[in-house]
Amino acid sequence: MSAPSGPARALLRDGPRVINVGLETFAADLAARDVPALHVGWRPPAGGDAATARRLAALDDARVAPTIRAANEAVLATLTAAHPVLVDCRPAREVMGLEERVVLHAGPPLAWGRACPTMQAAVLCAIRYEGWAPDDEAARALVERGEITLAPCHGRGAVGPMTGLITASMPVFVVENRAAGNRAFATINEGLGAVLRFGANDERVIHRLEWLATEAGPVLGAALRAGGPVDLRALMSQALRMGDEMHQRNIGASALLTRRLMPAIARATPDAGVIARLAEFIGGNDQFFLNLAMAAGKAITDPCVGHAGSTLVVTMARNGTDFGIRVAGLGDRWLTAPVNTPIGLYFAGFGPEDANPDIGDSAIVETIGLGGFAMAAAPAVAGFVGAGGLREAIALTEEMAEIVVGEHPHFRIPTLDDRGAPVGIDVRRVVETGITPLINTGIAGRRPGVGQIGAGTVRAPLACFEAAVAALAETLGAPR
Repeated sequence: MSAPSGPARALLRDGPRVINVGLETFAADLAARDVPALHVGWRPPAGGDAATARRLAALDDARVAPTIRAANEAVLATLTAAHPVLVDCRPAREVMGLEERVVLHAGPPLAWGRACPTMQAAVLCAIRYEGWAPDDEAARALVERGEITLAPCHGRGAVGPMTGLITASMPVFVVENRAAGNRAFATINEGLGAVLRFGANDERVIHRLEWLATEAGPVLGAALRAGGPVDLRALMSQALRMGDEMHQRNIGASALLTRRLMPAIARATPDAGVIARLAEFIGGNDQFFLNLAMAAGKAITDPCVGHAGSTLVVTMARNGTDFGIRVAGLGDRWLTAPVNTPIGLYFAGFGPEDANPDIGDSAIVETIGLGGFAMAAAPAVAGFVGAGGLREAIALTEEMAEIVVGEHPHFRIPTLDDRGAPVGIDVRRVVETGITPLINTGIAGRRPGVGQIGAGTVRAPLACFEAAVAALAETLGAPR
């Protein structure tokens, strides 16, 4: 019998070195036997679905791949070069040209009959607030007769958190993208708890909206016009270094904005009572900046819509019924699927059975690389939404990096050695890997009038991205 060869002797002496591909349980079994193993989390492209895999391969064909690559580079450059600044706050009828008896809502287009009860309750409350109907019964009749127009915020250059409602008299922040010259709009954040965006609909909600329209909005607008623009890109970059991710945690950003605005507010009105009320309102709302982060995201992404050939996502939004995305290369077309329900932590007295399906335009924040994509910058958020601690937060950001095409040069994450936040969601990578975008979110109560009941995370449904891949393959004439 011949002596063992050199490699065989090494194997007998040192033991095997194993690379495990696919099922992680094999690696776990080896580890239990003290056998070192490197696990590779491979999975078949498109989850093994042959038709979807063929579409992905077609988009990678040499006849279309250069077009896609060039388009994606251009869109990524537009996303990362955008420079949003806050310039004004005025009623939606003035700066958006929003007509009477129009109610803008979050998410993709939605017929009244398909709207969840939380969305319906908020719409009826907004109609009462505007004085178009004296009560919910009369408001519902107006909607059902077609005398109220429901339309997505995104179609009018705006975004709204949760139910996302905007009507003509509501004051909206005006955010301008200096790089592209476009503008975007969002309402003033109402605060936490029982508020319109979470479906609350009693008289307290209407009184708050009236105060925003008659006192807070006009003073904020006067302060911004007198004090000059607020550089949101610089402010958001600094807030990332202070532990914010600009979706569930906006404490740093809100504080920075307050410091910037308060001197101008004090000069905008001599009424000490008005100044005190506004200071107390802004200072007592850690999420005040959220709506501005959303408007910045909208201003950043809108110039990318309609860039032929691009496979990058420029809109993610939810209306409590459907989750919708828009892709740069498909223009204004919505790709939708049934929305998921968030998983997270609940306020006392509430649980998963009380949660409304996911809702709101706030996923525009993830679309620009923040929120769930920048979880590593805000490990406190991971605990708040029930996603763990620093290690888990970093893992989530690293996971999101697998489905994007770049890193943001301005939005940098200190806990990742100052790397840029992952940005530029590519529908092809989502479908190929099966990794769907993670979104940080508040949780609204399923029952109308309850308001916010918790906070958590939610995944975008894969079906939206699969539909986008199919549509892009058809639009680009990819070989079959």
